[in-house]
Parts: sequence; structure tokens; C-alpha cells
Amino acid sequence: MNLFATVLTYPAPSANYRGESELNRTVIQKITDGRFDYAIISPEAMRNALREILAAYGLPCNRSRLHDEEQLAVRFEDYPNPDRYADDFLFGYLVAASGKDREKIKKEVKRSDFTFKRDSVLRMNLAKALEPYRYNTVFTQSPLAAQDSKYKNATTSALLHRETVVSAFQFPFALNLDDLQGKEDWGRQLLKAIGELNGVSGNHARSYYEMAPASIVVRLTNCLVAGYRTYGFEATNGDGKYDFPEVIEGILHDPPDYAGEEFYFGGLLVKQMEDAKRGALAARGATLERDPRKLLQIVAERAFGG
Repeated sequence: MNLFATVLTYPAPSANYRGESELNRTVIQKITDGRFDYAIISPEAMRNALREILAAYGLPCNRSRLHDEEQLAVRFEDYPNPDRYADDFLFGYLVAASGKDREKIKKEVKRSDFTFKRDSVLRMNLAKALEPYRYNTVFTQSPLAAQDSKYKNATTSALLHRETVVSAFQFPFALNLDDLQGKEDWGRQLLKAIGELNGVSGNHARSYYEMAPASIVVRLTNCLVAGYRTYGFEATNGDGKYDFPEVIEGILHDPPDYAGEEFYFGGLLVKQMEDAKRGALAARGATLERDPRKLLQIVAERAFGG
């Protein structure tokens, strides 16, 4: 059984996930799709936030981020152990060692099942803004430090220039449920964490942006592929509403393109849907829930039991 899902966030101003700075200009990372540039957030940033959420839930995690270093830094409790650490199991790892270093590590670990790398159970892709980047910028001013200050960050005042975007983001993720056999509780906690995803990409002092789902579409299926465009959320007529037309229209088509009982819809997508369409989807076997976190709980119970 496979789980495929697409999350849509709420729209808000964001200056998260910055690339290289140009002088005093902080640049948002972007990709080009067709004729426009769209802001992006990397799956690595989301996975790091998920790791910290799972640790806050009390799950054992091997890797932790050190926040008071001169550069990005992490600390590992031990060599990777997917049976012991939830993050090693769910997100995979790589021990960059070769030759004599590999032999030395094998002697230290003393585990016959130890591997130097492991693929991620959780498959993710970039979070992509729904609205094109419009070359919006925001200016703030950094003050100089007074002469009698205990320490000085700057000897002159500086004008800070950062790119900003106002948009919802969407991102897909996937799980092969067979990979979670014996670790079903970790799978349940992972889905819960996705429902509460926050703290992604840093810069929250200036740009608090939640990556938790405002809307979500999930498919539980024996198919090996999602079978639809996973970046499927579309804005409707500039009215602040979003639709997932390929799947919804496919379920309601005669004959249906998709088995309705495999699909789960949650959040604003359901709240803003016409009553007749909700009833038609339910009649075709689809599950609809106004709260995306409750929907993920339903999906977890169907996927992992209990």
C-alpha cells in the first residue's frame, strides 16, 4: 500500500528560505516554471523541521541542530541506527567514509546490520509558491552600536534589503507503508508532525510562516505512482479559493478516472466546496474532513491501524 499526498499552506508574507546574499540584499530561492519565477522551499528544510517536531513529541532522534555556531552545524548522538532512532529510520542518512575509515567504524559499531547509508522512507519534493514572484522587496534598518555599548555588531547603520513573497505553497510527499512495518507508531507520529509542520527555513524573527496544511489531498492505493499531477492545487478566479480539479473532476467523471474510496480531502478545500460537490464525492466513496489534522489522523488509522 502506498500513500501519496499534496499539502497546501495558508498564504502569508514570507522571506523564508534565503539563498546567497548580494551585498545587503537577501535573495529568496526561486525556480522558473513556464514564463514566471516561483519562490521555493527545499524538502531538506522541511525534513529538518519535522525532525525537530518528532523530537519534541518525545521520539528518539540521532541528529540535532546546533543554533549558536558560526555556520550550519549538527550533532549526532551515535552512529546511525534506524532501529533506535526515528530520524535515521524515517529520513535516511549517509556516513561519508571510505577505505580504512569504513573498517574503523565497523569495528566501533559492532552491529552486523550496520549500513553507511539508507534511503529516506519519507519522499518529498520542493514546496513551490502558487503565485509568481513579483519582485517585491522590504527595507529595514540595522542601527549602529553606541560608543559605550558592551559589544558592537556594526559601526554604522545599514539599510537591509530583502526579497519577500505573498503566496501559499504546495508540496507533495509519499510513503510506502510496507517500509513502516514494525514502526507503525513512528509513521503515525510522522503524519501528525506534517499536520503541525512549522519552523521551516528559519528567519522567523522577520517572517513567521506555517507550512502546516490549510488543505490536503491524500490517496491510499496499491498503485506505485500517484497517477495525477501532484502539484495539483490551483487558484480559482482570484477569489482566495483553491481547487484540486484533476482529481475531483476525475472522481466525478462517468466512468470515474479514479476510485473515490482511495481519496481523502481535508481543510479549506472541503470547507469552501459546494454542498452538491461534497455530496457527490462522498457518494463515490471519498472521505472529506474540514480539519486537515483530523483527516491525517483518519488516514493514519486506515494506514497503520488503531
